[in-house]
Amino acid sequence: MRRVPPWPAWFEHPPQAEPGRVLVVLTGAGISAESGLSTFRDKGGLWEKYSIYEVATPEAWIKNPQLVLDFYNERRAQLAEVQPNPAHHLLRELEKHFLVIILTQNVDDLHERAGSTYILHLHGELTKARSTVDENLIYEIGYAPIRLGDTCERGSQLRPHVVWFGEEVPAYTFAAKWVMQADILVVIGSSLQVYPAAGLLDEAQRARRKILIDPKPTLTQGVEVIAAPASEGVHRLTEILLS
Repeated sequence: MRRVPPWPAWFEHPPQAEPGRVLVVLTGAGISAESGLSTFRDKGGLWEKYSIYEVATPEAWIKNPQLVLDFYNERRAQLAEVQPNPAHHLLRELEKHFLVIILTQNVDDLHERAGSTYILHLHGELTKARSTVDENLIYEIGYAPIRLGDTCERGSQLRPHVVWFGEEVPAYTFAAKWVMQADILVVIGSSLQVYPAAGLLDEAQRARRKILIDPKPTLTQGVEVIAAPASEGVHRLTEILLS
């Protein structure tokens, strides 16, 4: 178990881009669903077995930490069995033409495995654990389970390094700064119904284009819509941006 810093290493030396070449991409569950990961709304998926309030809130952790650990251990094991899909890889390819900043609501590591350079997880990372007494004590655990009795260097129980419902999203401030700098903002596979991430669209005042990729978009006002699943949509996005 290796201790890691609380923020990505690239924060210390923010990347620079040519004028007009900052592409900020906000990804949600829809991009990971194509790799076989369950979303909140999937029938028969992991989330249907549990109530959110039983496994994804601070109160749930206090009430039944074993159930919470079992749930995230199951999600972590599922993550180990899937691979990045073409949408993830195409976003990596766009780095040849743009400074691509990935802001993801997902806790999986599929963007990392696809090779994207600049990634910020808004809601934490499934492959990491953190201390219950110091949120800055974070450890890389890969796809291994967290068990009751697994502790940090200060002796406190480890918990999943994810943001639960009702907790603050500390990465939001950093995400908003990048959205404010975006020349192009793209949203992929997000319903934009979960706050505070949903508010990022309002921060993109400088963006000359705002593009939503979703097979069944519920938000259409103020954005260009590519009504398609993630991989098909990112392929069409690539053609549009490079034409």
